Amino acid sequence: MSDNGQDDDDWFESAIDDDGEDGSDPEQTHDAERDGPFGDTTFGDSEAGSSFGDTESDSPFDGTGGDSPFGDSGDDSPFGDSGGDSGGLFEDDFASAFESAGSDASGGDSEFADEDFESDIPRIDIGIEGLDRMIQGGIPERHLIVTVGSAGTGKTTFGLQFLHHGLRNGENCVFITLEQSHSAIMDTANDRGWGFDEYEANGQLAVVDLDPVEMANSLDNIRGELPSLIEDFDADRLVLDSVSLLEMMYDQPAKRRTEVFDFTRSLKKAGVTTMLTSEASEDNPYASRHGIIEYLTDAVFILQYVRSETRETRLAVEIQKIRNANHSRETKPYEITMDGISVYQQANIF
Repeated sequence: MSDNGQDDDDWFESAIDDDGEDGSDPEQTHDAERDGPFGDTTFGDSEAGSSFGDTESDSPFDGTGGDSPFGDSGDDSPFGDSGGDSGGLFEDDFASAFESAGSDASGGDSEFADEDFESDIPRIDIGIEGLDRMIQGGIPERHLIVTVGSAGTGKTTFGLQFLHHGLRNGENCVFITLEQSHSAIMDTANDRGWGFDEYEANGQLAVVDLDPVEMANSLDNIRGELPSLIEDFDADRLVLDSVSLLEMMYDQPAKRRTEVFDFTRSLKKAGVTTMLTSEASEDNPYASRHGIIEYLTDAVFILQYVRSETRETRLAVEIQKIRNANHSRETKPYEITMDGISVYQQANIF
């Protein structure tokens, strides 16, 4: 992947050397019918508070002059300057977001504790001790994971803790958020003492905030270039929070299924262990909002509220499936504290 003669290594090194900027909290909207494809978004003029800088900068993704490695979207591109020669949104925005983000200088279950699942696939831990003990041998690397839950069950914290475990082990990690700003994500992690500022400054972590409408409209470009960008960043773990907002951009079920399937396939191609978060269905806490993503992923974790007859409410986690791995099928309580999520693997719900 190159632009104006600059090779991948040069882009990656320049991305790490440059000082990043804190992302402002963009106004997110799901109204795709407004004037222009996105209206005023975080990808607009830098004078309006763009977190990705002036489009006239020397970013290797500008696409000014020469042949753009991402293809020329033409003057009719809804993301380019109508009077300029800039390329499509992906060159100036998603890839620039990646560049900017990268530059910011409990006991065991005896039934599953001792057995080994016979497989040559390398495995990793989630980073939640009680939950990891429920998984026999760990999650196979490069698997696609989804965490399904309703509001307040800790899906974002789950994803951040998954990345924190990898960062502590020297892995490179990427967090893409469609719901919150860069600063909100960093604050959430840093408040728990996970040191995301330091990891980001060292080039080990990239936190990218995108508007879901813009992502949906530029999904073809993102899907095509995401694997190479992940490879350039040498990412080991990736979290997308949340896939539900992306699914909501498509009104037709057939179109939604096709787009989500193609997107998950691109993540598989990237060769990175990926965790997606998804809202639960209003009618069924064991299913995602649109009932698609759990069939496209290799592992499914269900986070839910459980209420007793006395109306006591507790949080509970269940492993619905993990391909190529044995796991406990019990439902176990967990808590969300300032240290993150703790699963009480020896306890029962009530």
